[in-house]
Amino acid sequence: MMFPKNTDGADLTVSILVLPETGPMAVYGLYEVMSHVGRFDAGKNWPPVRRLRPRIIARQMEPFPSAIGAPIAPQATIDTQADADLIIICDLELGPTDLPSGRWTQEIAWVQEQLQRGATVCSTCSGSLLLAEAGLLDGKDAASHWTAAGLFRDLYPAVRFRPERILCESGYDGRLMTSGGASAWQELVLYLIGRFCGPTEAARIAKLFLIGDRRDGQLPFAAMAQPRRHEDAIIAGSQTWIADHYAASNPVTRMVEQSGLPERTFKRRFKQATGYAPVDYVQAIRIEEAKQILETSDGGIDDVAADVGYEDPTFFRRLFKRMAGISPAQYRQRFRTRQRRTRHPGG
Repeated sequence: MMFPKNTDGADLTVSILVLPETGPMAVYGLYEVMSHVGRFDAGKNWPPVRRLRPRIIARQMEPFPSAIGAPIAPQATIDTQADADLIIICDLELGPTDLPSGRWTQEIAWVQEQLQRGATVCSTCSGSLLLAEAGLLDGKDAASHWTAAGLFRDLYPAVRFRPERILCESGYDGRLMTSGGASAWQELVLYLIGRFCGPTEAARIAKLFLIGDRRDGQLPFAAMAQPRRHEDAIIAGSQTWIADHYAASNPVTRMVEQSGLPERTFKRRFKQATGYAPVDYVQAIRIEEAKQILETSDGGIDDVAADVGYEDPTFFRRLFKRMAGISPAQYRQRFRTRQRRTRHPGG
């Protein structure tokens, strides 16, 4: 599988291509999600992550009404965006009697040129019609919105239309991607983040924006709330210690001892400084670490419980379900399912 031209780990330029027939949902959804890649909250040592730099581009700079009337404001034109790493063609809304034939000639020429230069080109929903009109999907699998099946059948019979797919690799050694459905941009953006910025960052973004299976509400996605900033040096020292020793036995007692404060004073100052009671803080950190282990290993649930400091696996399961909304086994299964959907678009 080929990667974008920019393979040295530097930031990637993402051109979100809009046309007069484009709807605004995917445009601004992609823009916001991609803008958060590599942007981390203070207080945690995240590994370096390649940034994505999205820009909304069109044939002209003037703002114009989208397919539903909401305005779209381009930030660059196809004439000035000469060298893109990633291109995403957003959904296109055509009327009952509107046909794509003969449309988008300027945009098609630009996309073809960028693809030949080594860019990765993707489409969301019916944006694949532009790729079909360009002849880039002939003889290849392609996903799109299910309502486009008739257009593909009548106008592009050489394209293998796959209405059952959410993501579909459509040729050029993985540099041509199509996705189906109005909300499939969410699956596409997670796939692209995982592919070019790493699976850990894709998982973080999925949690941040609640992308994925939401049948159990928000709790499976929720991370520990960022403790409030404070200037209590003693409590900050306790936070630093517990970050490395969360699995230690009797962690609250040990933090109290290391602080040199009376127990009641320590607990009061800890809650005042962080917003958490010490025991709740420890449990939140342990559950966050348990999530990471469940996402990255195949160890048994009892082993995960022991790794994060719980001798009683039954208590760990109850606590995990209370804080995450689902059991540890369900959490792992949901995470693996999301990974499969984004890592294997052809399946």
